[in-house]
Amino acid sequence: MTKPTPAAPQIGRRAFLTTTTALASSSLVGGLSIARAAHAAGDDTIKLALIGCGDRGAGAATQALRTSGPIKLWAMADLFAEQIDTKLEILRTGEEAAYDRDSHQGFASQIDVPPERRFVGFEAYRQAIDSGADVVILATPPHFRASHFQYAVERGRHVFMEKPLAVDAPGVRQILATNEVAREKDLKVGVGFQFRHVPCVQQTVGRLREGAIGTINLLRAYWNVGLLRSTPPRSPDTPEMLYQLRNPYHFLWLNGDYFVDALIHYIDLCCWVKDAHPVTAQGQGGKQVLLPTQSGDTFDHHFVEYTFEDECRMYAQARQIPACWNLGGAHAQGATGHADIVQGRIAGAARWRYDGPSVNPYQVEFDTFIADVRRGAAHNDVAFGAQSTMTAIMGRMASYSGQLVQWEEAFNSDLKLGPERYAFDAPPPVTADAQGVYPVAVPGVTPAF
Repeated sequence: MTKPTPAAPQIGRRAFLTTTTALASSSLVGGLSIARAAHAAGDDTIKLALIGCGDRGAGAATQALRTSGPIKLWAMADLFAEQIDTKLEILRTGEEAAYDRDSHQGFASQIDVPPERRFVGFEAYRQAIDSGADVVILATPPHFRASHFQYAVERGRHVFMEKPLAVDAPGVRQILATNEVAREKDLKVGVGFQFRHVPCVQQTVGRLREGAIGTINLLRAYWNVGLLRSTPPRSPDTPEMLYQLRNPYHFLWLNGDYFVDALIHYIDLCCWVKDAHPVTAQGQGGKQVLLPTQSGDTFDHHFVEYTFEDECRMYAQARQIPACWNLGGAHAQGATGHADIVQGRIAGAARWRYDGPSVNPYQVEFDTFIADVRRGAAHNDVAFGAQSTMTAIMGRMASYSGQLVQWEEAFNSDLKLGPERYAFDAPPPVTADAQGVYPVAVPGVTPAF
């Protein structure tokens, strides 16, 4: 399913910052107009291709279809036909849309996905991208993100892709290399860090960067929750690869561990406050709860200490164990106060609390992205998306290995997670033993890369 990763030079921390700053600040004004770039019908209707029809993919399609201006769902792709059929019916009718934060009555009039534009299998993403779509939503497990992004950009499509952008360093480098081409083509690229579109968070981060709590010396990121998803027992006649693809959140090669897949939201906010990424990471973690419904090779708890170049520390916690203390969010501690970044509260000499309107962050990010596609305005989120993805991956490397990991060696790692070939009967990178238990990393034994 994936193409070989493009060759990339060895890039250190300073070079990464220089490159990503250029990516973030480059002007995309005057990009391809909708009329010129996409629409054989000669109108300004945007045609969407949804690749990855899980709950988040359907949620992203919902938000896209709610944006201003004519827009329709044009093509869908997934490894499994029933995923397409189920989500297509929910999108049409609005029934049982548990992933949707706001109830809706369905989008029947905006859906034009006949059987010939419903694509299934490992090559389905290519078919959906080539179906005549203008905007592609990439919402598969993140293992596939880099190859899907590369093909979409090669074909000249605007892209909205969910976080994280990769599960390993070669994937991050492929994303960055592809984004150079996206910039040359003036393609718009959104990344699913919805907190960056929330006025409460935007104002809090702005105040912190202006010195509201003085020099920031400690940041804290939390994703401590109960069990999020369960895995059914694998029947003897189910191929191992098929089982893992149906339960991607529990396998390292597919989702990068919950530390990367979920905590990345709050890691991203902390890096945004600093306008930088950490230079080192060290930490610990493991798999404490061995339940039949929690199969897989990922950890269920982590604690990672990051250090930035100015010696500021960031503590990052992730846990998926029931009946424990839970917290999700990001916090900053400075010389003259402290802040809850997500809730919009600053305590200390510059005491402040956000009192503006609340918004649906998922909707606002799509409103912004689609509006920029329509008017050819600047929109490219890959710089901070890749930086935050790599920061999370570096933390997982430290937690799994028990070693102190440097940014340069993490970013330039050649460790690539994934199988040799893609087929439902192909061998996956990890398999269970006779008791159905998957091997997990052992700190002090497992190498960082």
